[in-house]
Amino acid sequence: MNIEEVRSKTDSELRFDLGNLKKELFDLRFRTATETGTDPSRVKVVRRSVARITTILHERSSGVRGQEAR
Repeated sequence: MNIEEVRSKTDSELRFDLGNLKKELFDLRFRTATETGTDPSRVKVVRRSVARITTILHERSSGVRGQEAR
């Protein structure tokens, strides 16, 4: 998920996506610990997506960079 996609979504959509991504990250970490052959690069992609969404939500709540809450 790139930054333009994140910025175009509303706060409620971002919170929903954030919950799904955190759940996926938990499942990936669990599978990595218990199984072999999982895709380690997916963990990196999901972590960065979580960070992007969290950053945009924080920017909107604090009024940084002209981001208004949607």
